[in-house]
Amino acid sequence: MQPEGIRREVADRWIIDPMRRFISNSSMSGIVLYSSVFLALVIANSPWAEEYHALWKHKFSIGYDAHVISKDLHHWINDGLMAVFFFVVGLELKREIVSGELSRPRNAILPLSAAAGGMLFPAAIYLLLNPAGEGSRGWGIPMATDIAFALGVLYLLGNRVPLSLKVFLTALAIADDIGAVLVIAFFYTSDINFISLLTGAIFMAVLILGNVIGIRSTIFYGIIGIGGLWLAFLMSGVHATIAAVLAAFTIPASVKISEMTYANRISGLLDAFRRALPNRFSTVTNEQLHVVEEIRVVSKHALTPLQRLEHSMHPLVAFVILPIFAFSNAGVTLSADSISEIGSPVALGVMAGLLLGKVLGVAGITALLVRLRWASLPAGMNMRHVLGAGCLAAVGFTMSLFISGLAFADADYITQSKLGILSASIVAGVVGYTIIRGANKPQSPQP
Repeated sequence: MQPEGIRREVADRWIIDPMRRFISNSSMSGIVLYSSVFLALVIANSPWAEEYHALWKHKFSIGYDAHVISKDLHHWINDGLMAVFFFVVGLELKREIVSGELSRPRNAILPLSAAAGGMLFPAAIYLLLNPAGEGSRGWGIPMATDIAFALGVLYLLGNRVPLSLKVFLTALAIADDIGAVLVIAFFYTSDINFISLLTGAIFMAVLILGNVIGIRSTIFYGIIGIGGLWLAFLMSGVHATIAAVLAAFTIPASVKISEMTYANRISGLLDAFRRALPNRFSTVTNEQLHVVEEIRVVSKHALTPLQRLEHSMHPLVAFVILPIFAFSNAGVTLSADSISEIGSPVALGVMAGLLLGKVLGVAGITALLVRLRWASLPAGMNMRHVLGAGCLAAVGFTMSLFISGLAFADADYITQSKLGILSASIVAGVVGYTIIRGANKPQSPQP
């Protein structure tokens, strides 16, 4: 083998393939996220705590002359980077609605109902403990489920978990994301600038028109979506992440050529490639190059722009954006005073909402529908799996932290809510893992 071939084989075996397996492993994103949380907590309670908190207050400005947007780093992360996360969430929502679990009404009844119960019960429990005052604004915090964390815990169990449970929890979390987006849109917005909102509506109309007339270029949707829709929403008072979800829903979800046409075209192109005379070098001939380029174009036409974007952006969101968000938001400096705040109404409301409300809402509603025979459990699942799924749905980390920053302006309330979120999410993850692991063990026969 030539030295160049040996180097390529070594790079593939020891660098590229391990990285590809790491990125494609769903549990890895959860582990990276947990590591970011742990690192933030360690630094926030170390001699570098002051530098850690000061880092996020540095201001960055974008604009020219009198047209300038100036925000601190923390806001750029929450309004900018998280908009990319919500864009991918929007892509997932559209895919599920178009061709996934949420596209089949019969299959969607159970996860949609469980998601609704898993949002209403936590909000009600929180409001029972915080009925009035500024603390009552946090009712949306325990409503959210962190899909990355929940599925990360589930995938740690590997093939011992029935596929139907993974599908159920994914559909539940996707439906939960729809609810969270609506809650943010209608209840956690500042004063609305209607001129900017109207401008955003015009850009939204341009994106929809592009979809209708068949524009499939992701560059077009990126420029109009970011430079127009997102920027207009950022200045309107409606949270900018909503623009990201709306932009995602305008991305085309149809292929340009059918599966049969694609198979026939690729078969013909492969035959042409085999017939092309090779050379003795590592580069391909011009004839081979044209065939390979045609294969690339045909393959691109066989994929929807929506799926191409979702697939390509997932590693960026899972391994860069969410860890940065977690690292910048999870750093709570613990002291005697802050630890005592774990017993505050806000912290207790968040913990009770997540640990009690989520489990009652998800598992309780599911059990009720099954008992009334309005729905049936997916094959391979039992009620212990549902109970475990209810616990994993209580891992509200990323979305709960995000809504916490929207709900409160007071630093004490934010600290209290973070303590409640972190405590409840850790307990929920451990308990959910334990229940589902036990549910997979064969039951001993009754005497």
